[in-house]
Amino acid sequence: MRLTVSHNTTYRFDPPMRGVVQSLRLTPARFDGQRTLDWRVNVPGAVMGAAFRDSAGDWVETASILGPVAEVTVEVTGEVETSDLSGVLRGHRERVPPGTYLRATPATHADTVVQELAGAALSGQAGTDPLARAHAMAAAVAEAVVYEPGLTEHGTTAAEALALGRGVCQDHAQVLIAAARHAGLPARYVCGYLHATDEGGPHEASHAWAEIWIEGLGWVGFDAANACCPDARYLRLGSGRDAADAAPIRGLARGRGEEAMEVAVAVAAAGQ
Repeated sequence: MRLTVSHNTTYRFDPPMRGVVQSLRLTPARFDGQRTLDWRVNVPGAVMGAAFRDSAGDWVETASILGPVAEVTVEVTGEVETSDLSGVLRGHRERVPPGTYLRATPATHADTVVQELAGAALSGQAGTDPLARAHAMAAAVAEAVVYEPGLTEHGTTAAEALALGRGVCQDHAQVLIAAARHAGLPARYVCGYLHATDEGGPHEASHAWAEIWIEGLGWVGFDAANACCPDARYLRLGSGRDAADAAPIRGLARGRGEEAMEVAVAVAAAGQ
């Protein structure tokens, strides 16, 4: 499948900032399941700085804007050819040992409720392979957290989302990560895009899911929000320990004031 992406993020500052520096993780990952045909990341008025591939295999670049800065727009356009690998991240090069992703973060801490969810999901799973256990936990999260936008925020933790029983893809991913780590399976947060279809499931063009390390297979993706593994509809950007760590755009503004953000994302199959 060929997917085209148009993704504009605009930040407005009142009063203007003295300067803004951004770290951008907005370039498609390199692995067997996707091939970049055309991709551009543009920040009008910015000086593009260092660009590098980090130890997790993600491409990161920096942008600096000198003040006064009242508005910053990050423009992403491109086309990527994707294929269905049944969720397996095959051919992705990275140097981070999987065990690194066993360590919890404040956003993915497994409180008593998360531990109970993991325990219930794995009840009767003794002796089964890790892949079956991962699928069981993903199904449990899909059932426990109903997709409903507008109730959670970027800083909502896995424990808070599970207690609420409502959330979006970020919440599904972080709850699954917390449960998997509690069960002894390395897990991480993945950001990217999803091409919406007519199947009726919950869709967000800017999307997130979890990857769980399965010995013998490697990293395998699980999208609990849509109760499936990533396929050709998914475009992977990068990963991190949780939503904040994997954020496609991270920034630092010099100055004090109000900040507003506006996002417009469109993902389509080429030719539509």
